Amino acid sequence: MYKLEKSSTPLYIQLYEQIKEDIKNKNLTGKKLLSIRKMCQEYKLSKTTVESAYNQLYAEGYIESHPQKGYFVSEDIYKEFKKQKSNIKNKENPDKKYKYNFFPAQYSDDVFPKKLWSKLHNKIISSSNFGIYPNKQGDLGFRKQIAKYLESSRAVSCTEEQIVVCSGFSDSMFIIANILKEFTNTIGIEEPGYKVVQKVFQQVGYKIKPISITSQGVDLKQLERSKSKLIYVTPSHQYPTGVTIPISNRIKLINWAIKNNSYIIEDDYDSELSYYNRPVPSLQGINNNQKVIYTGTFSKALSPALRVSYIVLPKELLKVYKEIFDFSFSGVPIDIQKTLELFIKEGFWDKHIRKMRTLNKKKHELMKKAIQTYLKESVKIVREGSGLAILIKPTVKIDMNMLQNLLEENLIKIYPVHFDSSLKDEVINIGFGCFKEEEITPAIVSFSKIWYKAVL
Repeated sequence: MYKLEKSSTPLYIQLYEQIKEDIKNKNLTGKKLLSIRKMCQEYKLSKTTVESAYNQLYAEGYIESHPQKGYFVSEDIYKEFKKQKSNIKNKENPDKKYKYNFFPAQYSDDVFPKKLWSKLHNKIISSSNFGIYPNKQGDLGFRKQIAKYLESSRAVSCTEEQIVVCSGFSDSMFIIANILKEFTNTIGIEEPGYKVVQKVFQQVGYKIKPISITSQGVDLKQLERSKSKLIYVTPSHQYPTGVTIPISNRIKLINWAIKNNSYIIEDDYDSELSYYNRPVPSLQGINNNQKVIYTGTFSKALSPALRVSYIVLPKELLKVYKEIFDFSFSGVPIDIQKTLELFIKEGFWDKHIRKMRTLNKKKHELMKKAIQTYLKESVKIVREGSGLAILIKPTVKIDMNMLQNLLEENLIKIYPVHFDSSLKDEVINIGFGCFKEEEITPAIVSFSKIWYKAVL
């Protein structure tokens, strides 16, 4: 029996949490859940409440939906619990030094332009006023440079007034979630997709509706059926599948938003680090639609340590933003903003992007060759061609628990995709950005020796 009561916590969250606890405690192992209709009758709940709870459990992989049969506790969930337990010791010691760390979103220390950055930063320090609070939307000069860059590189149509400077991706999502929470309490999110988005919107009180990814991007028919008024997408290079939404489906997605008076959050993930194809223009720039909230970051191409991201808001949402965040100031230090402004204005950003594409393309090719040479037919590459990592999936039966433990013992760190995405497959993120070129092959050689020990 579940105890549901009127409180500040929505009923669907209470139901979701209690069913989840039952699953974790193995009280529902392999069992079928009550049908939505029976759950509504037994607990006097609305259909929407039960559907929202079940959708959330489904999105997180706790339950499976079998057509014509109903919802069942996932057969794989207890395997996932074991995996998490095997990695608790890793999380308890985050400062552990590894010989090879395949982190998928990190650079080696030698690629950041330290001398140039220091020179520009010193120039800013000696000429700026540090006695005032920074503009809550971000420094005006910096926003102007972002607008120029986005127009020329991503066909984004905006003015500096539409840009909000944020302190990293999670901050961007938090601001967007708060702007739209009076407009809708539901968001469609790619399935499989990036867990951080789901967590941020849940914390603000949104219901999550998973929208399946097809070879053409988000399933537009499923999106229509979901009745969502908000959708989050990564159209340039979807994480973790690598799918790019073709221009025809981008136009259909825009038309959906216009027709239904809805909004699209466009996360332009990996667009700047595409190595073999020219990126498809942004959704935001299609037909000057004013239905896309565009987000980007300087973390991937420059440095994750700077914690600088940005949002481009439709003009109609600017008033809402200013009303909600009238009390706040920018979370990004003014010296960082002004140094980045100068970095872009004087042409160093464009040069840096070209340099990073060339460097990372070479690292990507070295990593791919090493994987093919030393892991051979035991893995399949499932995502490549952009960003700072290659995703591999075993084609042989492997004991992932044993693999992780053996790697830890040998000071090698890997990152299964299920830690930051909702993908349930045993896929591994093999980061290459954090290595120098000469380190890549030795890293894969060491990894492969342990890999084969875990093959069953």
